[in-house]
Amino acid sequence: MVVAAGNRILVTGALGQIGTELVEALRARFGTDTVVASDVRDLPNHPVVIDGPYRHLSVIDADAFDTVIVEENIGLVYHLAALLSATAEKNPELAERINIGGLVTVLEAARKHHLRVYAPSSIAVFGPDSPNHAPQVAPLNPTTVYGRTKVTGERLAMNYWRQYGVDIRGIRYPGLISYKAPAGGGTTDYAVDIFHAALKDGHYDCFVRADTRLPMMYMDDAIRATISLMDAPAESLGESRAGYNVAGISFTAAELADAVAARVPDFTCDFKPDVRQGYADSWPDSIDDELARQEWGWRAEYDLDALCDAMITGIQLSSI
Repeated sequence: MVVAAGNRILVTGALGQIGTELVEALRARFGTDTVVASDVRDLPNHPVVIDGPYRHLSVIDADAFDTVIVEENIGLVYHLAALLSATAEKNPELAERINIGGLVTVLEAARKHHLRVYAPSSIAVFGPDSPNHAPQVAPLNPTTVYGRTKVTGERLAMNYWRQYGVDIRGIRYPGLISYKAPAGGGTTDYAVDIFHAALKDGHYDCFVRADTRLPMMYMDDAIRATISLMDAPAESLGESRAGYNVAGISFTAAELADAVAARVPDFTCDFKPDVRQGYADSWPDSIDDELARQEWGWRAEYDLDALCDAMITGIQLSSI
């Protein structure tokens, strides 16, 4: 991907788990002043705010969004602002306003201002009728509010591509694991929380069963996948451009706990499933990402051992 002279990049939801690291990666590649971070929250001491251009912005305020696009000379939007799975279930109306209404704001701006857009989807689009090894083309009948908003988002994106030629792309993220920013209220957050609890307390109460197997991905792989998809020539992308499956690692909660225990002496983990177990049970165990491999060369780099080593080292260094 080449950012044209005078064109800049806007990242919504930039203070979140993905946004924090995506902004860092984009600024390292294209220059700090080229990447404008935005979020609805005010966190003046956040590195994303301190280190470069920042706009306080709600994605459900279409007029304000248009103003930022024009004032900041934006040509590409990475639209990450969303309410995640567990949080969305607690406030479904707000989830629909942000996850669907916010995407409409971005898509309308893209249509009017000829923007390119990245808008992620999620494995939450799959429901209990999906095969355990989820193919690219599968029934999308999720049982969660979050999943339904992501299905709607994929369909909206495809409509804007077909009807208006908006170059929009997306990935169905697995559970994302990172030490650099707090997890954002998702069902897979246990795979982040366990590392912090292990190093701080030596114990973790996991909110899913020991045998719960879900697709996961280390954040470095997710950021690389995101930028790689936007780098891909438009002509190489097909009918799955709004929601490509990407696979990282699939493991059970017990396998993760064992891997952590192998690195943190005397660590213990109890499994105490709560309401999030039902959300996890509705999702596939693993993901078939062959189409992403074929169309834009996707390959994951981190396995479970590399992920655990990176998380533990990262948390320890960041606490010094």
